[in-house]
Formats: sequence, structure tokens, C-alpha cells
Amino acid sequence: MALGASHRLQDGVLAVETMTRFALAVLALASGVYTYLGVRSLLDGSPTAVFFAAIIYSASVSVAIYAFWSYMARFYPHVTGAASRGAMIGVMALGCAMIIAMSSWLNAAALAGSAALEQHLAETVQDYTADLDQAHQNALAAQSLLPDIQRTSERFSRLAEDERQNGALTGTTGSGSVVQLLSQMSSQLSELETGIIASRERVTTLFDQGRSHLATMRTLVSAPGAVAPRSDEFSAEVVALSGVITSLEQTSIAPSVKRAAEDLSLGFIAPVADGQAADLADRQDEVMQTIRASVAAQSGVLSQAADDILAREPVAERRFVPLSSAEAVLRYAADFIPAWAGAISIDLLPAVLVFILAVVHGAIRRQEERLPFAQRITAAELLEALEVQRALGRQGIDVEQALQAAETEDERERADSNITSLDMSAKTPRKGPPA
Repeated sequence: MALGASHRLQDGVLAVETMTRFALAVLALASGVYTYLGVRSLLDGSPTAVFFAAIIYSASVSVAIYAFWSYMARFYPHVTGAASRGAMIGVMALGCAMIIAMSSWLNAAALAGSAALEQHLAETVQDYTADLDQAHQNALAAQSLLPDIQRTSERFSRLAEDERQNGALTGTTGSGSVVQLLSQMSSQLSELETGIIASRERVTTLFDQGRSHLATMRTLVSAPGAVAPRSDEFSAEVVALSGVITSLEQTSIAPSVKRAAEDLSLGFIAPVADGQAADLADRQDEVMQTIRASVAAQSGVLSQAADDILAREPVAERRFVPLSSAEAVLRYAADFIPAWAGAISIDLLPAVLVFILAVVHGAIRRQEERLPFAQRITAAELLEALEVQRALGRQGIDVEQALQAAETEDERERADSNITSLDMSAKTPRKGPPA
């Protein structure tokens, strides 16, 4: 039974030997083709030079893969010693690492290079979208001060009108020093209000330009066709968008608001009381001191608000770096695990065939070891033994007598060895118990 199973396994190994070679050749050729596609995207120069360089490299990879796995399939299944088997496994691991280094990552670049480049462009769009939004928010932050400035300007203007018509502050109607001061403060705040409104229009225009560039970039990411031309157009749009973001950063009105707020307090120039009566002049001085305090308080509030806006984190400088398909596959390897698995499997699948052959040859050896010697000997070994017997017979040597003499000599040597051992044990003194 064991003999029949062993013969069937041997027949199976012989039957699949041609298939094994064919499979190794096809896998090596497939790896070479994808390696050619991957390495071609990395080379620069004339089309002819790139073509021949890629062909030579891919052919070298195919030959190396076929030779390596042919050697392993030929020798590894027949190595039986533990040390030798461990050494072969170490050599196989080293060869697999070298194959991955010279071929598998290029195969992955050929399988998923375009998708990886598109992902790189898509993530760049997301980054620049966040930058544009941040720059827009920073530029519009000063707009939040507009209601306070408008309210304060209207209050000063209303107080000036009430003083002119009704004498609400000094008790005397007319356009005197108090009215002039209130009108002056209202005019300064109105100018600041006009500047903020003009800044908002400029910010809106720049933000619309930035969104237009982002829309073009998104279109380039998802457009059909080769990714390389789209990447070039994408780079041009990135440059234009970076300029828009920089302009938005420089358009912020917050520094101007801070300077205007400081001018309200530091540049406060109160007119001389022009009342004819001493009592009216005193009332005018008292009201102007109150206005000075109000202006100082309003200046402090605006200055602190401008400082808070200026303390915002500016948009970090960003630089778009175009990638090759191979670089993109390496950077975004975690997102393209199926492509990497396929690229590596093409190169390392022969290892499965090698281990299958090793298991089968191991089973054949174990089955043959349990057979009697007469069933294990091959026809060639039997013919060789008969030839040796005939040669000894021509020399006058009887093989059977020689074998009997050898067996008798072996028995005599064993007997002499036993006698010698007994004599040595008899001569060895024995130590008895102490008296």
C-alpha cells in the first residue's frame, strides 16, 4: 500500500514538473510587464532611451525571478537536515525581500499609480480648501466690529444733533465746542466704518476667485484621461490659489482698526470752550471731559478686539509637491492594500509551489523509509549490485563466504570486547564499608 502511494506521489511530481516551469515563466513574465509599466513612469529622457532602459530592467527582473524560484523548486524539497533547511529558508526570505524591493513596488505603481496620484490631488484640494476658509475667516474677522463702530458713530452723531437743537448736554442750544467735538468723533468712526465695508467687498471678490480655482482643481481630479497632464494643470491652479490666499491674509482690516482705535484716544484734540459766559464754558469743559472718557473707553474696546483678531493663527505656508505614480503608491500604501497584495503575490506565489513540492517529497521519503530494503532498491541499484558480484566472482572471491567471514569476525570482535570489559571490572578494587 505504502509503495503504491509513494509511486503515485512520484508520478504526480513528474506530471506537474512541466506545469511548474510554465507557471514560473508566466508569473515571471507578468511581473516583468508590470515592472516595465512602473519603471517607465520614473525615468526621464528621450522616449527611445526610456523604452530601452525600462525593457532591460524588466527583462532582468523576469530572469531573476524565474531563476530564483527554479533553484528553490529544484533544491529546497530535497534538503532534509534541519540546519540546511533553515539556511535555505533564510536564503528564500532574503530573495523574497530583494524581489519586493526591485519589482513588487513597481508592480503596485503600475496597478494603482493613477489612483494614488488622483488621491494625492484630492487630498491637496482638501488642504487648500481648509486654507482658503481659514484665510477668509481671518480676513472677515474685523467685520464683526462693524456693528459696534456704527452704533458708536450714530450715538455721537445723535448727541451732537441733540446738543445743537436742544442743548441736551450743556443746556444751551447752538453749534459750540461740544457739538464740534461730537461731530469730529462721529466723522472719524464713519471713516473707519467705510474702510471696513470696502474691505469686505475686496475679501468677497478674492474669496470668489479662490472658490473658482478650487472648482477647477476638483474637476481636474475627477476628469477622465491620463493623470500626468491633469497634474500639470492642477499645479498651475495651485499657484494661482496660493496667491489668492496670500492676498486674503494681507487684506485683513484688523491692523487698520487697531491704529484707528488708538488714534481715537491718543489723537483726541478737544476744542477750547467757546462759551461767552463763564458758567457755560465750565459746562462745556465738563461735557468734553466726559466725552474724552467715553472715547478712551471705546478706543480700548476696539483696540482689544483688534488685538484678538490679530492674534489668530495665520494660514500656514503650503507647497504642492507633484509625485510620480511610484512615490504616490508608497505614500498612500495603506489606502491601496489590495493593489499591493496583488503586486506582491505575483512575485511570491512560486513560494507556495516550492513548499508544496517540499511537502510531497517529504511524504515520499517517509513512506519509502517504512518499506523493506527489497522494495526500496531500484532496478539500477540491483543491476549495479549484480555487476559487483560478477566482478568479485571473476576474481575468485565467493561473496557469500566473504559475508559469513565478515559476520564471524564481527562476532569475534564483540566477544573480545566483552571479555576485556569483564577483566577490567574484576581488577578494579571495591571499597567496602569502614571497619
